[in-house]
Amino acid sequence: MCGIAGVVFKNKPGLVGEALTKMLHGCQHRGPDSTGLAMYGTHASDELILRLFLDADLAHAETAWTSRFEQVLAVLKEHGYKTSNTWQQQMYARVSGHFVGDVQSLSYAVEELTGVEIFSAGHSLEIIKDEGVAGDIEARFGVCSFLGCYGIGHVRLATESDVNPSTAHPFWAYGFTDVSIVHNGQITNYFKTKRRLEQRGYRFRTENDSEVIAVYLADKMKHGLSMEEALDQSLHELDGTFSFLVSTPQGIGYAKDPIGAKPMVVYETDDVVAIASEEVSL
Repeated sequence: MCGIAGVVFKNKPGLVGEALTKMLHGCQHRGPDSTGLAMYGTHASDELILRLFLDADLAHAETAWTSRFEQVLAVLKEHGYKTSNTWQQQMYARVSGHFVGDVQSLSYAVEELTGVEIFSAGHSLEIIKDEGVAGDIEARFGVCSFLGCYGIGHVRLATESDVNPSTAHPFWAYGFTDVSIVHNGQITNYFKTKRRLEQRGYRFRTENDSEVIAVYLADKMKHGLSMEEALDQSLHELDGTFSFLVSTPQGIGYAKDPIGAKPMVVYETDDVVAIASEEVSL
């Protein structure tokens, strides 16, 4: 059992981080192990923003984190990324800069050469996630001050993998800019779907079935499908009981398996659309 939430400000930007934090607090009983937010800024930046986890193998001491970040910056520079701003807080880091090229190749190179995990890459997307509840995430990262147009969030009850920042949601569609998902449920044809995507050259960081959904949908949209068309196909090609939210540069979409076993409620006014696992979050 996990909890998902999404919010869209229809007319003007709002405190998307604060809204998601409150919504996730409302459904925190569905998942106390980890919490995460994928937030989309007020406009698409000319810069590529990377959110990084510097201790992806969970085996390095604090003194190694800064060294790893320096390695990342060196690899980025070698591949034509021109860094403009950096930020580091313990094992977490953020870098923004100008890049013209293939983001998939860039991200694969960073992770191959440094062992660092990229939590998100995008012109407006920023994913922040960690162990703990929504209040913990706000205390560590100050997410409530994030001004944006929309975002999605997740509270996780770990049932099939370890509790650590890497397995927390949201998941970035690894190699694609500005695509993320949150998911409640289980994809029963996960291994088959993953193998097909790997045969096409895609990579995955975890054994979490939710990560596959993100790349699956991003690949569909890469090949010309709209978000709605990709979501429609997912209902025929993904097996299991699930509900999930996907967020892209065009906004937020959602899907539920045909059985409808996993809950999702939607609320809409002239100003906002809000989606969550339970009414209490709304």
